[in-house]
Amino acid sequence: METFGPYTKKLIEHFQIPHNFGKIKDPDGLGRVGNLICGDVIWLYIKVKEDKKTRQRKIIDAKFQTFGCTVAIAVSSMITTLAKGKTLESALKISKNDILKRTGKLPITKLHCSVLADDALHEAIYDYLIKNNLEIPRDLEEKHIRIQKQFQIIEKRYKEYIDLEKKILGK
Repeated sequence: METFGPYTKKLIEHFQIPHNFGKIKDPDGLGRVGNLICGDVIWLYIKVKEDKKTRQRKIIDAKFQTFGCTVAIAVSSMITTLAKGKTLESALKISKNDILKRTGKLPITKLHCSVLADDALHEAIYDYLIKNNLEIPRDLEEKHIRIQKQFQIIEKRYKEYIDLEKKILGK
């Protein structure tokens, strides 16, 4: 893969011209995650439609808003691209490793960004399942609990920043 400094051409492309940047009005699911160390925050929105014949639920749209570094923005773009068109079951199988395959080699100090994007998608799916009174897989429930504990620490530590973020996003 061609590189630009520590980043691949593909990563830089997703940073400079992010795919699916923006907000979905009335999303079916919303994942909001952040990192304790760097302060990156990702809001990931999904729209889901149920196929009447198969009864499978598919992500028909995914968008994101990210306050963060080059890598956080690029991986947010990448995960929305990966998730669109997938069933919820398939989307839950998307992992940080799938993202890292797309980004190419990252500096070790930026690996956490792939985890953030993965967590944001899983939180959006969790939110959708909760809103629709659907069964939540055990591993998703455990992941949700871990993510929420981390985010509560961030909210407490960075309350002023979080309030400003909500104001900017119109929340």
